[in-house]
Amino acid sequence: MKLIGMLDSPYVRRVAISAKRLGIDLDHQSVSVFRHFDQFEQINPVVKAPTLVLDNGEVLIDSTLIIDYLEALAGKSLMPGELDQRLRSLRLIGLALAACEKSVQLYYERNLRPADIQFEPWVQRVEGQLAAAYSALERELEKQPLKVDEAIDQDGITLAVAWSFTNLVVPDQVNAQQFPRISAFTAYAEGLEVFKSTPIE
Repeated sequence: MKLIGMLDSPYVRRVAISAKRLGIDLDHQSVSVFRHFDQFEQINPVVKAPTLVLDNGEVLIDSTLIIDYLEALAGKSLMPGELDQRLRSLRLIGLALAACEKSVQLYYERNLRPADIQFEPWVQRVEGQLAAAYSALERELEKQPLKVDEAIDQDGITLAVAWSFTNLVVPDQVNAQQFPRISAFTAYAEGLEVFKSTPIE
């Protein structure tokens, strides 16, 4: 199977790390939706990263759906089975994915939209949403820290990938002093082999 997309995308990196945790070997191809648009379009006309191309030629998109398929393929899950803990994990993942989305929106607004047509009220709204997502995550970790061991699960993967991505593309929006628990957990996660072998490109 082929994973198409750049590892500077949190969604692509999330899939790549999850696959390694599940023991699934993916052929990762670093194709950019911007620099290699025509090449990506030949693989997937929607030009959405990540794209997973199955061995039979079928194409899957969306990181959460791809991970769901990989878990079914592996016969195991990176999610807890107990309902209360699963609910918490889903909450953490949702907040982390929201942070990714708002980081992407801010990056696009700043770097792709001409400065003279940027809409400041929209920017402020997105900045507020990004701060709210990380504030909620910080409170969740204060109530119940994520486990720290080699067997990192999906909530930990997604949180760490999100924090590293935000610090890459809009570093002015976050700092370790404001979100010490998220920052510390991400530092631990980035030291794991599955993260080190899947670096942001």
